[in-house]
Amino acid sequence: QVQLVESGGGLVQAGGSLRLSCAASGRTFGNFLMGWFRQAPGKEREFVAAVGWNGVSTDYADSAKGRFTISRDYAKNTVYLQMNSLKPEDTAVYYCAVCTRPHGGWYTSRRDYEYDYWGQGTQVTVSS
Repeated sequence: QVQLVESGGGLVQAGGSLRLSCAASGRTFGNFLMGWFRQAPGKEREFVAAVGWNGVSTDYADSAKGRFTISRDYAKNTVYLQMNSLKPEDTAVYYCAVCTRPHGGWYTSRRDYEYDYWGQGTQVTVSS
């Protein structure tokens, strides 16, 4: 059974940093696209970042560029989201997701419907 478990969320002051982790189990995810999304109260889920299975191809939402970094550790079957210079508007539940459909290692996507497994989410709260 495929399972994604996020961790690393919490309460942080504006300007601070957090590193989210997403541990995958049930199968090896080294050949799959992985992404991070978030959902703030009263808002739709939105794309944050994605990394292709080559580990080099990445994509970021404009709100994340220059502040967030997505990376993956193949040995640990884990994807990370390093978040720096956090702002109150980053407050949301953050979800990791995996797309198990075959794609080239360079492929990334911002479309949530392309991701077929999701974690339960981790809360990030940024105080002003």
